[in-house]
Amino acid sequence: MNRLASPTGRRAAARVLLAATACLALATGCGSDDSGDEAKDGSPAAGAGAFPVSLTNAWGRAEVEKKPVRIATVSDGDTDIALALGIVPVITPDAEDGGPVPEYKQRVLDKLGAGTLKLYDDTDGTNYEAIAEAAPDIILGMNTWSMETDYAKLKPIAPVVTYTDKKHADTLTWQERLKTAAKALGLNEKAEAVIAANKKATADAAAAHPEFQGKTYTYAVVHPEQITFMSYADQDPGVFEELGLRKTDKAKNYTAEKNAVSLENLDELEADVLLITYPFGDNGLLSASELEKNKVFKSLVVVRNKHYAVVPSENTLSSAVAYPDALTSPWVVEKLTPILADAVAGK
Repeated sequence: MNRLASPTGRRAAARVLLAATACLALATGCGSDDSGDEAKDGSPAAGAGAFPVSLTNAWGRAEVEKKPVRIATVSDGDTDIALALGIVPVITPDAEDGGPVPEYKQRVLDKLGAGTLKLYDDTDGTNYEAIAEAAPDIILGMNTWSMETDYAKLKPIAPVVTYTDKKHADTLTWQERLKTAAKALGLNEKAEAVIAANKKATADAAAAHPEFQGKTYTYAVVHPEQITFMSYADQDPGVFEELGLRKTDKAKNYTAEKNAVSLENLDELEADVLLITYPFGDNGLLSASELEKNKVFKSLVVVRNKHYAVVPSENTLSSAVAYPDALTSPWVVEKLTPILADAVAGK
């Protein structure tokens, strides 16, 4: 998933969250028992070592005969799922385009003793030849928008684990994506441990910031062609709601496909807290200074009262906020909590 590439696309708590992040990374000593829930397709949940496993998806079924060892991924989010479960993929897309690995990912790679990841260039999309050459036992595609075109070419290589409905590319929570992948990998208990560690990290931050409770929020991204209402009704709220915030009533007017906010309708962004990010810099529709000079924007109560903040994109925080996953959540809480605290306080 090329995150944020298209519109359809420290306070006291921080020290606690750092410890929780370390716990999450290997998902050991932090978990709970396997829940035993059923998969979305109705098949029974697989405990560790419960094979074969058969999982329905929107294009067919993934038949996993034995516990996979070699895992390939087709998106950065799928790589994060594997790493969160303690697995280093045999091959992954180069999500950073040759740049440095994000802080949260490097922490986990170091703990797993992995050093670096084996990457393929995904500039022109999924590299089927590179994936086939890596000889994976299974291919994770829970976090991708390209499965419509990828599935037929990936299926002959190895079983493809992906979502059961095409709309799930935009609407599944990271917990649901993680659990489905874990079923195919025989790692249900580890997935529950990851979820529990994430939940504890967020709960600790929420307890440290009771002022977050009940506040509405809007998260917007300035893309080259539009301002995007990212916190639409069906968007995975990530850490926001667990921290005590909630989406505005206007969120119901937006979807993954209908998410543009015109300059004339910037009042749609009104909320108790407004977060905006500029991942394209000067190539965005507007720069931060240009938007802040806009008369409609300046008239917003949230802006006038200084409950507005810019989420940095240089350290990949903006992308991780927009597209939460199993690996980024505690890091997002660590980095986002002080930004939210200042915005709520009007600093």
